[in-house]
Amino acid sequence: MKKDIVIIGGGIVGLNCAYFLQKAGRQVTIIDENDITNSTSFGNAGLLSSYDKTPLSYPGVVTNTLKLMLKGQSPVILHPTTDLKIYNWLTKFILSANEKRCKKTMMLFEKFGEISLQFYEQMIKEDNLDFDYHRDGMLSVFTEDKSYEDKLKKYNIPDDDRFEILNHSQIKEYVPTITSKAKGAILFKKNAHFDSRRVMSELKRHLEEIGVEFILNERVEQLDIKNDKIKYIITSSGNQYKAEHTIMSTGYQTLLVKQCNKELVMTPAKGYSITFEMPTELKPKTSTLFNDLFIVMTPRRDNVRLTSKLEIGSTDPKVIQKQIDSIKNNFFTYNQSFDMKNEVTWTGFRPLTPNDIPLIGKDEKISNLTYAMGLGWLGMTFAPAVGSIISDLIVNDKKNAQSDGILLFSGFYQ
Repeated sequence: MKKDIVIIGGGIVGLNCAYFLQKAGRQVTIIDENDITNSTSFGNAGLLSSYDKTPLSYPGVVTNTLKLMLKGQSPVILHPTTDLKIYNWLTKFILSANEKRCKKTMMLFEKFGEISLQFYEQMIKEDNLDFDYHRDGMLSVFTEDKSYEDKLKKYNIPDDDRFEILNHSQIKEYVPTITSKAKGAILFKKNAHFDSRRVMSELKRHLEEIGVEFILNERVEQLDIKNDKIKYIITSSGNQYKAEHTIMSTGYQTLLVKQCNKELVMTPAKGYSITFEMPTELKPKTSTLFNDLFIVMTPRRDNVRLTSKLEIGSTDPKVIQKQIDSIKNNFFTYNQSFDMKNEVTWTGFRPLTPNDIPLIGKDEKISNLTYAMGLGWLGMTFAPAVGSIISDLIVNDKKNAQSDGILLFSGFYQ
């Protein structure tokens, strides 16, 4: 079965690659091992945090994490493992946690995050997609004195268009459940949020309408590679697909990457979400990041979602109740108690690179293979920018060195 472009993986990055390629006149097929109704993208907080949000590997992350561990509030869990690749990833993560790297990463976040926000707004306007999208900022709440003081030092020059430092009564207006234990909060005005489940559903529906083919519940198990080209894509059903070009967008899964003799410095990080209903008068006004706890609380049209936790070294796909309880305990340490009605818990794996920069670009040896991976916890934030870069690379038959987007924003070149 001959295809033009096959995208392996139907997460938010895969869907955006399909969106821009189909728009450019190519015929796109998406193959996914599930029905893409419960992927990691569906469990995302929906916070589009391209502005004023430090990467995971920020200066002081190790010390701060150890302090939170002693308090029983750390979002990071490192499981004992004999996998040397995880320790290699951790070493690179720690080396990336410096001021120079952090500053560069935040500049890239801002550049490509703004591109993505504009693309999302264009999709809403031109394609009539309902994302439950709101560009009303991100509230960053601090629960540790030092982190709040450090942040205030960086934002000591007034910039009303970019941020606002809130007093306690103003914080209560934004987060009615907050208690006096919170040390302070800053509203970063340029960020946005939406309902990630709605985004995935709307995008899939739209792509089907414009002719993108979906082959679902079919796992790609083998790539038949000959003469430095992928000749056939072979699935669990025994089907063989011949594609002019293949895009690898398989999230944290790297079995197919290994068949291409490619080693990606990336690790799966297990995260959790709790989606629930709560009294309208208690809902936050905008997406709220509890900065020191790595908890995000996002209001949605019909409910609210909490996301948290980074489990490194876990391969267990099940929801672990102990982790759900930990998220709630950390959250309610700084928020008044309320009932989480019709609660739905979820877990999934985020594909993390050591410096939060995605792994995108053409394979150096296999001429008809491109990677779109490693977006980690920022898949929703950067997916349209990545989709646009990948589309330009393939449609215009560019080499990686000819793409400014690849050279600037690919971990292969960082």
